[in-house]
Amino acid sequence: MTAANPLLTAHELPPFSLLEAEHVLPALDTLLARYNAVVEAVAADAGTATWDSVMAPLEQVEDEVAQAFSPVSHLAGVRDRPEWREVYRQAVERLTEHETEVAQHAGLHARYQALRNGRHWAALTPAEQTAVDNVLRDGRLAGIDLPADQQARFRTLMSELASLSNRFSEQLLDATQGWTLLIEDRNRLDGLPESALDTLAANAEVAGKTGWLINLEFPSYLPVMTYANDRALRREVHAAFNTRASDQGPQAGRWDNSPLMADIMDRRHEAARMLGYAHYAEEALETRMASSVDEVLGFLHQLADRALPQAREEFAELEDFARSELGLDQLESWDLPWASEQLKQARYALSDEQLKPWFPVDRVLSGLFELVRRLYHIDVVERQDFDTYHPDVRLFELQDQGQPVALFYLDPYARQGKRGGAWMDDCRIRRRTERGLQLPVAYLTCNFTAPVGGRPGLLTHDEVTTLFHEFGHGLHHMLTQVEVGSVSGINGVAWDAVELPSQFMENFCWEPEALAFISGHVDTGEPLPQGLLERMLRARNFQSALQMMRQLEFSLFDFELHANWQPGAGVEAIRESLRQVRERVCVVPVAPYARFENSFGHIFSGGYAAGYYSYKWAEVLSADAFARFEEEGIFAAAPAQDFRDCILAQGGARPAAELYRAFRGRDPQIDALLRHSGITTRAA
Repeated sequence: MTAANPLLTAHELPPFSLLEAEHVLPALDTLLARYNAVVEAVAADAGTATWDSVMAPLEQVEDEVAQAFSPVSHLAGVRDRPEWREVYRQAVERLTEHETEVAQHAGLHARYQALRNGRHWAALTPAEQTAVDNVLRDGRLAGIDLPADQQARFRTLMSELASLSNRFSEQLLDATQGWTLLIEDRNRLDGLPESALDTLAANAEVAGKTGWLINLEFPSYLPVMTYANDRALRREVHAAFNTRASDQGPQAGRWDNSPLMADIMDRRHEAARMLGYAHYAEEALETRMASSVDEVLGFLHQLADRALPQAREEFAELEDFARSELGLDQLESWDLPWASEQLKQARYALSDEQLKPWFPVDRVLSGLFELVRRLYHIDVVERQDFDTYHPDVRLFELQDQGQPVALFYLDPYARQGKRGGAWMDDCRIRRRTERGLQLPVAYLTCNFTAPVGGRPGLLTHDEVTTLFHEFGHGLHHMLTQVEVGSVSGINGVAWDAVELPSQFMENFCWEPEALAFISGHVDTGEPLPQGLLERMLRARNFQSALQMMRQLEFSLFDFELHANWQPGAGVEAIRESLRQVRERVCVVPVAPYARFENSFGHIFSGGYAAGYYSYKWAEVLSADAFARFEEEGIFAAAPAQDFRDCILAQGGARPAAELYRAFRGRDPQIDALLRHSGITTRAA
């Protein structure tokens, strides 16, 4: 079987149609054995340490493993199957154990040190020097300096963390897809637009039922919470969504993530303490722009102080409107999206549903590609003949003056077995190989509402900004000019700066000059009418302070949880930490049954542990960066070229703060974010 294993055969792109679960572990074992042989050969080399003798062979074998594992990981997120889930779990555990062992390899670490301190150091490029410094840092963070018995314990902790985080993600997916509600009385769905009803009817048809089937995927959940006039229905759906993977709600205890969360926190804390840090939050800052715990907390509290007074005003206004116009004396959490939408329509005569016909998927994509052409002189061309894992998936090639520079897969629509949310991930990295330059390839994954009844898929404006956001990550990965894999594209970028290119792209979704070609009516192709455009722009900052406080609540909960964790505290300490943060910054009501923390995948199964603040941190960068375009012209050549050269092209080859100063000529300032967010009140 090994000879025919597609994961062990070189391909330009993943051979998705050939991949079976039985291929994964044998391929991984073969590749890791090859990796270990390279490690031992490099470590045993007694010659002069050079890039070619130390780093190059390791980068080559690392890329071989990454290319084999990339489609495995991707399919685990977009095509969940029992047999695939099990081999993926085992693969993650083996990879995690291997990565920690390599990082703790004393002989290899000595070779890195010899290169860092040797006579060839000065001849290395800046990207190569950064790669060496990073691998030395990562060795320290993997316990290279620990005694042998503690190294073994550290490896166990890393393996257990990988397993726990993967289990958290699996249970959240199961809980999300394990609840449905069949509605047979059309009157219960009063208020929902036709497009939402079509989606719910399609859900029912797929399930072999008659009526309208509500599930907890966003294309179903959000319209119900936003438009359904039936308050009892909203409460029922809200309870199901906000108790996923917990001890509460209709699935109480079935996929409860509570014990996993406490176990994850204990292991993170123990590992951080072993490395000499006070807590995991302190350790996490080793790979961030922010320099200290106090700096992060000061940043978050500064934003909270500015936004909280306005957030209170916005909520008081919503309460008054709900009482006087909607007959709700007491606003509950399941009322908030619906009441806010009613207020928005009353104030601006505008709803998301009104805008959707002007944002058909293909028009938005063509507008996105036109924007990239205007900014960076990059053409995006669709490729038709490629191996895929689902009919919805599309493949595009980026070309610079007719020459290919990158590829990306687009998987746009929600479906059963696909993890929720939106993300960009790398399929191939840009690097120089013995065969020449390897071009980067990206996965761009969203969960938009699928087309129904032969009509094109339509996006809300929020979904348009989501697409632009993820494509910003993609550009960071695909337009890099770095040829060292570990600092190419998004690799090696400080985690609190990695959102800069993505959030930067969102700004164009609000610019009339860009909306002129991003939008186009699904039937006529006409751009947004002037009146509708003006109402949309006026509504841009509707409840913006409330939205900011929500993000700050998540950020403070995450960071303070990791900074204050006490081992053995259990899940109640997690809940208490969230309660205390909400007491200080939450303005809106929270349902007593709510278990938001049990589905907070960003910090328990994603890469944002003690790092959710990165969204706001990078938003300061992106708003300040876009302010330069506002000053010089949103399609002006100079800022666009500088952004490409200083930010997108550099990847993680240089410190993020240094790159930002090269682009902006100064350090970032908070003013543009407050202005873009419509935060006008002064600190309380």
